[in-house]
Amino acid sequence: MTRLIIPQLGDFDEVEVIEIHIKEGDSIEKDDPLITLETEKAAMDVPSEFSGTITSLSIQLGDKISEGDLIGEIASEIQEPESKQVDEQKNNDYDLIVIGAGPGGYTAAFRAADLGLKVALVDKNSNLGGVCLNVGCIPSKAFLHAAKVIDDSKEANIVGVKFSPPEIDIDAMKSWKNNLIDGLTSGLDFLAKKRSVSVFHGEAFFQSRTSISVQLSSDEITLHFKNCIIAVGSEPLALPFLPMDPRIIDSTGALDPDHIPESILIIGGGIIGLEMATIYSSLGSNVTIVELTKALMSGTDPDLVRPLEKYLAGKCKIIKKSTQVMSGEATKEGIKIKFKQAENINEETFDSVLVAIGRKSNGPLIKLNKVGIQTDENGFIEVDNQMRTNIDNIFAIGDVVGNPMLAHKASHEGKIAAEVISGKKSFMDARCIPSVAYTDPEVAWVGLTEDQCKLENITYKKGVFPWSASGRSLTIGRKEGFTKLLFDPQSKKIIGGGIVGTNAGDLIAEISLAIEMNCDVEDIALTIHPHPTLAESIALAAEAFEGTITELYIKS
Repeated sequence: MTRLIIPQLGDFDEVEVIEIHIKEGDSIEKDDPLITLETEKAAMDVPSEFSGTITSLSIQLGDKISEGDLIGEIASEIQEPESKQVDEQKNNDYDLIVIGAGPGGYTAAFRAADLGLKVALVDKNSNLGGVCLNVGCIPSKAFLHAAKVIDDSKEANIVGVKFSPPEIDIDAMKSWKNNLIDGLTSGLDFLAKKRSVSVFHGEAFFQSRTSISVQLSSDEITLHFKNCIIAVGSEPLALPFLPMDPRIIDSTGALDPDHIPESILIIGGGIIGLEMATIYSSLGSNVTIVELTKALMSGTDPDLVRPLEKYLAGKCKIIKKSTQVMSGEATKEGIKIKFKQAENINEETFDSVLVAIGRKSNGPLIKLNKVGIQTDENGFIEVDNQMRTNIDNIFAIGDVVGNPMLAHKASHEGKIAAEVISGKKSFMDARCIPSVAYTDPEVAWVGLTEDQCKLENITYKKGVFPWSASGRSLTIGRKEGFTKLLFDPQSKKIIGGGIVGTNAGDLIAEISLAIEMNCDVEDIALTIHPHPTLAESIALAAEAFEGTITELYIKS
């Protein structure tokens, strides 16, 4: 008999059994669900590692179980679980190999498997999910939520509720964040298994136009493919003149702190830098932001950034724009940074320095030159509207093909590439791709911006609704936001939009859909939105453009 054991559950312990899918005498196959557990994150099935007949059960509904607990016993047809990487090497020819298991990579692999292809997914990290899930999008949003809880507790006195100053346990916060990540990565492992996607954890390098080598922890193997998708993403840019010192970190290090620095310099006033400023200012650090250009979040309409900048100015020590970081020196007291602003040069010492000046392609790391894949001057892979490179059977998606470097863009491109490889006529023909800064307040925009219209001499008109006139916004204690929509003045079609305020990142999806559907102003204005909501500000902005709004008085 073979024992069925509860597998590794991340940091979860004492998890409740909410469903049992088997009984004594049942014949089951490998990967069939045995039980369903309810974690803090979601319900999770526990699959069988063996095929065979259930001979006994050791659990009941409602039991609280942990890693290593006995589920039951099975008369198995396979006495030992298959090795994920050794046994799969016996048959290493694939219809598709995806290099990189981030949002674009795993989406491409899963979609291709659903379409009947034999798929391998290769990633250099021990967990699936890439930068986004493990050290980027998800952990940053977890810390941003914690930051908002802290800020809300401080502002609650406005509504007559008083709290003592919050006590921050950074280790507990990191454990909570890691539990979220573990739950999501475990979910990806499960989805890969259910789709029979072979997963290899190791560094991949091209050997030829039909093969790659994968450096595993203790071996090197060769995998052969008919088609390949490159989804290796990007990594943070560094400043070469800064010293190597653990107090100088990038966004990855900023999301796994061992302490909260008393003072921190954030170099870069883009989305990542401002999200980190939101987090660390809420955690209690004295935050200095330095930006080389004259504006924060360059490329975003200044009116959208202005409420955020004003809010951050009240939380941070100082925001330095049009300022160059000239040098850095590691000292016992901290990191001494030399700044140049106009003709003024000064120095200041910080406990920690976060470099958030952008990202670069990881394409060169996998020996693209070995197979002659074309890249531009910045190292980004050149692709057509089916995500195909200059090599017919090799595709590329996500950050590695250039801006915008967004997880949702990568996922969409991954589906297109997988469908093209499967014989479908799919193309990258999206009208727009939304961008979001998950700061406080959030900033989101999609389609054409006002700056872009002015630069390209595109005629436009806009409708704006200030959230100071929104009952819902006022009831949550925020009034600095607004919603604006841009329209073609002739056709009245929507061509762009932006939102600054609470949950702007969620609200922007409606404007994205309107642009994709080629809606005109009446399509939006005549759609009845629930009241009172932040979402109705979109319809009210359309009414403001039309001149039919009653919530504002606009002199005709």
